Amino acid sequence: MKRGVSLWDVLAWIVLFLILLWLILKVLGIISTPDLLTYAPLFGAVYLAGWTMSNLARAIEDIKSIKMNLSFLNRKVGELDKGIEIVKTSCVKRKR
Repeated sequence: MKRGVSLWDVLAWIVLFLILLWLILKVLGIISTPDLLTYAPLFGAVYLAGWTMSNLARAIEDIKSIKMNLSFLNRKVGELDKGIEIVKTSCVKRKR
């Protein structure tokens, strides 16, 4: 099942791009920032880590749901197999 892109996903990609841009500009010496702003990318990285954990939690819930549906389908297939065996057995008995 495909989910649409959420606002948080877009925000996370924007933050990731800004961190990358800031890092490139910092390495090139274009940006000279005070110590307080030097740690801003770390705060962005913490945000991205939280976003990743949130996506992981959603993925785990989806996997649990899929596993539950598969176990239900496996039980139904098992019941169908038993029914088919009963029909086969009764057909063989009638042919004799």
